[in-house]
Amino acid sequence: MTDQRIDALSPGTFELDGRDVEFAPGDTILRAATRAGHYIPHLCWKPEFGPHGSCRVCTVKVNGRTGAACTVMAGAGQEVQSNTDELNAQRRTLLQMLFVEGNHFCPSCEKSGDCLLQATAYEVGMTGPHFEELYPSRPVDASHADVLLDLNRCILCGLCVRASATVDGKNVFAIDGHGIATRLIVNSPSGLLGDSALQVDDCAAHICPVGALLPKRRGFATPIGQRRFDISPVSQQVEKDAT
Repeated sequence: MTDQRIDALSPGTFELDGRDVEFAPGDTILRAATRAGHYIPHLCWKPEFGPHGSCRVCTVKVNGRTGAACTVMAGAGQEVQSNTDELNAQRRTLLQMLFVEGNHFCPSCEKSGDCLLQATAYEVGMTGPHFEELYPSRPVDASHADVLLDLNRCILCGLCVRASATVDGKNVFAIDGHGIATRLIVNSPSGLLGDSALQVDDCAAHICPVGALLPKRRGFATPIGQRRFDISPVSQQVEKDAT
């Protein structure tokens, strides 16, 4: 562990699924891999924010030990495994749990074809939910004039929380509760989105990977079949995530 920390302070190279990947000081494995054009599945990571590690879909093996690629610092000489049958099976299980814990009806969803959860499920070969659907009854907040909040789709990735705090400077959203009772909340006097400082042009209004937050009156502006992940799989669009 000590050697890895020292190596992470200087540029170097690690091995990802047999390919050499260069990293810069302070890079996580996921950041370095993405910059190099190598896909590691993920849901809660954006390069403009710090490591979070909430979804665990980016779990890899580093020198035989598992860790989230978005939080583990890159170190010289590391042997990293990502695209293996074992890890992809674990990812399918995580994705299946996310699907059944919420209400995700892909064929009729405004986010279909542009949804990172859907695209990642396709990528790792998820063909069904496996677990019993929970069908939770969560509120849909349509109180805002320009943005819809559908908590049935929320996967608690925390991206809207971080975007609102660090980009918009508003702290409109927060994560509250523990375990199965964990939920996204709106920081407003009424708890409703319409009573918050959120504006439709805010980063937080557009960052949701699954469509829990959606600008109104724009849902089908791009026809299904012509959307980002309709055009090519998520694994072939790594450059869109790199900065």
